[in-house]
Amino acid sequence: MRAVSLPAPDFDAVYARGYPHVWRTLRRLGVPEQDIEDQAHDVFLVVHRRLADYDPDRPLEPWLSGIAFRVMCAARRRAHRRRERPGHGPWLEQQTCPRPTPERVAVRREQQQLVLAALDRLDLDRRVVFVMHELDGVPCPQIAREIGAPVNTVYSRLRVARARFARAVRRLRGERRSA
Repeated sequence: MRAVSLPAPDFDAVYARGYPHVWRTLRRLGVPEQDIEDQAHDVFLVVHRRLADYDPDRPLEPWLSGIAFRVMCAARRRAHRRRERPGHGPWLEQQTCPRPTPERVAVRREQQQLVLAALDRLDLDRRVVFVMHELDGVPCPQIAREIGAPVNTVYSRLRVARARFARAVRRLRGERRSA
């Protein structure tokens, strides 16, 4: 019996569905806010070239995350040394409340800044695993396939990243209280 494979998805549909995810992933991986749009478009250039290779039986978001990770790494290798720090603007997400109060906006922005600052303290190999698993809900075996690492290495990176992230959050909260 021959397996029936699904046709590759339409690029426009992949772009429309995947752009917010790619934007969030790049932001969470530490791409400076002013560079996110350019790198997101670089991701979709790769997607356009590789769309015929995509297996539609697999979830789209982890595949996009893997491409975003590789594009971001390549951009870092190409970049000249810069001394600027990434801005910590709000992530591209839909609001649950059409008009949040100013207090809620301030609290949410502060929480996002805390998470981004804690993520900034993780090295890149652990950060990508942490973001894909903890924030995007991707299982570790799938992360291993997408980033090209052994699955036990992914589990190890995740364990260390969790501990370092928690420690960073505690330190940052302590710094903010004493300031």
